[in-house]
Amino acid sequence: MLHIKRRKYLFTLITLFFASNGFSQQKVTTINVDLNKTYQSIDNFGASDAWSVQFVGTWPDSKRNAIADLLFSSDTLKDGTPKGIGLSLWRFNLGGGSTQQGDQSGIKDEWRRAESFITSQGGFDWSRQAGQQWFLRAAKLRGVPQFLCFANSAPFQFTKNGKTFANHGNTNLSPQKYAAFANYLAKVIPGVEHRNGVKFQYVSPVNEPQWDWSDGGQEGCPFKNEEIAGLIHEISKSFVQQKVSTQIIIPEAGSIEYLYKDSDKPDKGSQINNFFKAGSANYVGRLPGVSSVIDAHSYFTTSPQTKAVQMREALADHVASVKGLKYWMSEYCILGDNEGEINGNKRDLGIEAALYLARVIHTDLTVANAAAWQWWTAISAYNYKDGLIYIDKDKADGDFYASKMLWALGNYSRFVRPGALRVEAKSDSSGQILISAYKRGKIFTAVVVNPNNAAVPVSLNINGGEVKLLKSYTTSSDKALSPVVLHNQHQLLVDSRSITTITGELR
Repeated sequence: MLHIKRRKYLFTLITLFFASNGFSQQKVTTINVDLNKTYQSIDNFGASDAWSVQFVGTWPDSKRNAIADLLFSSDTLKDGTPKGIGLSLWRFNLGGGSTQQGDQSGIKDEWRRAESFITSQGGFDWSRQAGQQWFLRAAKLRGVPQFLCFANSAPFQFTKNGKTFANHGNTNLSPQKYAAFANYLAKVIPGVEHRNGVKFQYVSPVNEPQWDWSDGGQEGCPFKNEEIAGLIHEISKSFVQQKVSTQIIIPEAGSIEYLYKDSDKPDKGSQINNFFKAGSANYVGRLPGVSSVIDAHSYFTTSPQTKAVQMREALADHVASVKGLKYWMSEYCILGDNEGEINGNKRDLGIEAALYLARVIHTDLTVANAAAWQWWTAISAYNYKDGLIYIDKDKADGDFYASKMLWALGNYSRFVRPGALRVEAKSDSSGQILISAYKRGKIFTAVVVNPNNAAVPVSLNINGGEVKLLKSYTTSSDKALSPVVLHNQHQLLVDSRSITTITGELR
């Protein structure tokens, strides 16, 4: 009886709070959570070190450590505000050597070139990629548990044209060089691990194989499905021979549609069936070391929302048709005009881009059942919506600027940790707010995205177990994961135009 009286008293206090803030006539949005209805297990939230980290990693200690704290730290400041967004995966760009080639590389912007560890004599120079290696150690020191290395191109010593980008949209790596590239990976991965005290759980040897990669804008290499399969056979064999336990992930498709249909590139599409359906000529699903993950990028598939949902429903159905297969969203930033909803040009440090990003993350997690969500370039020197942190384009030193996109990703990455199970969460708001919820052991997390211009009072109705609510963390135009103690109240006011994470403890 005392428990019931306390709940009624608390409800009265919250009602008075809403009334005192002008919400007495506003309908409370009910969020229904079912802890017993579960979906995918979350593997990680991550971001990439391409391309600026090669320079930022050699900046003065105070600057690079502050940036590393923002990306990797799970510590809190004295007032309880998170110090960083606690990424759980860091993507290391294993370069193809265009930096060594300089202007002869054909890549005009030196910030988009990348070093390679292989020397002209065929040996290894482990002092290269020094800035990136510093960030590997910084991530490890701050508790990042997972690492992935990815290659946009094989080293130029192995390519057909001696460059790290292709000619006329044809692959730049001949079958005769698959084994050389595979052996390179088998040597470089443990070499970098040993020198930096990290473990690469994953390697991604192919990136956006559908695109031509012929303009010299960056390192890149196209592949047909049969060419990817041939390369993966060689990498698998080399890893077995050299006892490399790193899992191979494919194909980093340039669009999610290429995973489940041919679209405009029949020899580069339907990649779920090609690589993971037994009986396919390109089947690699049972090769040693090949992960049961298929990954793609969310570019140009996020607007309008109705289309984004339809495409991800189709993707989820195709992934579910292969037993044991799961989907990773492995690269995204805001590009294009997005049907007029938001333009990818020009930096946006504010909440507008952050809200759009939060909607993309929400849709990938709740509709596509993505088990991982990874941002493109963590640190950007460019005038696009492609960075979590922006910097002055200065190789030696400069200022840095944290965007609200950083903190919006942090509303997920900081609190939804590897091993968390997504559980059913629905609201009666008719789409006005977006809600997802997760459990991991005794930890409960819910993320509420409110894109509206008015604050929304919400009430959490949790079934399947008792949850003591602890804190909320809000990102908005004037907040960056700002904490509030909830005192177990199951009703709260969600700020206008905000992303709010609610944490709790399962009893």
